[in-house]
Amino acid sequence: MVKIKSDDLKVGDEIKLINSNGSEFTQKVESMQIEHAAIDIAKAGDEFGLKVVQPVKAKTEIVKI
Repeated sequence: MVKIKSDDLKVGDEIKLINSNGSEFTQKVESMQIEHAAIDIAKAGDEFGLKVVQPVKAKTEIVKI
């Protein structure tokens, strides 16, 4: 689960994911869900699922590029 703190995140946006060990990768947001329902945009305060292309650990930082 991801909780967005500020700004909006949309399908198609580029993000960078940074693990606590310093490893990072970038990807395009392909899909997001809230309670198993697909969404196109997540707004500040939303908690949602995010499809990622590589494994990530808890507390991974996600930055919109």
